[in-house]
Amino acid sequence: MTYLYTIGFLLFVMVAWVLVQAAANRFAQRHPEFGSARRMGEGCCGKCAGDTCEKSGHH
Repeated sequence: MTYLYTIGFLLFVMVAWVLVQAAANRFAQRHPEFGSARRMGEGCCGKCAGDTCEKSGHH
């Protein structure tokens, strides 16, 4: 029975994460003054100088 609870919990967490991402995207569309919603692993590396990233030269 513990196995079923674990599978159910993991499924719940995955669905909740998708819903949170969708809500963040909707919020970003309604409020463009805050910028676009950034996904994990994308966007600035944390040390941006102007428009480029110091580590990789990307935006």
